[in-house]
Amino acid sequence: MLLRTHLIITLFFILLLLSYVEDKVLFVLVALFSTILPDVDSRFSMIGQKKMARILQFFTKHRGVIHSYMILLVITFVFALFAPVLALPFFLGYGIHLFADSFTIKGIRPFYPLTKNIYGNLRTGGKIEAVIFVIFVILDILIILAKISNIF
Repeated sequence: MLLRTHLIITLFFILLLLSYVEDKVLFVLVALFSTILPDVDSRFSMIGQKKMARILQFFTKHRGVIHSYMILLVITFVFALFAPVLALPFFLGYGIHLFADSFTIKGIRPFYPLTKNIYGNLRTGGKIEAVIFVIFVILDILIILAKISNIF
């Protein structure tokens, strides 16, 4: 999926959970950053074009170990032990990225290296992704309007 689609889907879940979170700004920033993070293994992504990412890309391939639930669980566990306030937003953003990518044609290896890819029929940047993006933009706007109106 494209970065904008990952971000807009993650924003939807952020908006749903935000009223239950104490440090709202930190929650939003960590969740949005962590939804970008899995693509550090791709030289074509925004974050993957950074020099530090190039070093990681030498040792990994796109949608390999970085795109697995194993790495998500390990990093979330470390955060839960040493920086608990970061654990939930990290898990949310990173996990949503992986879940969304599991519907693409290339898919992900969820428990790398133990399993095969899980994948769907969604073409990155295709028409269906564009429709999903628009749907989540509308949903995000509706939630924001509901929160402003104190309906939600």
